Amino acid sequence: MKTADLINRYRIIPRLVITGYAVMIWAVAQWFMSLNDPSATQAAFVSTMVGVSAAVFGFYVNSGCKDDSKT
Repeated sequence: MKTADLINRYRIIPRLVITGYAVMIWAVAQWFMSLNDPSATQAAFVSTMVGVSAAVFGFYVNSGCKDDSKT
């Protein structure tokens, strides 16, 4: 099996992206919870980051192999 096929079949890049985004969301949540008096701007930032995670997860779910012969 060629390297490109292996990377595509196991979806290595999408898995790395979703893992990195999960770590980033965890870090943002930890930062926000450690604030003594969070402002509305900081709350909006955290809300946006968590909201975008739905789109990132959607991209991950839809990034599978598009070639029907290899499934």
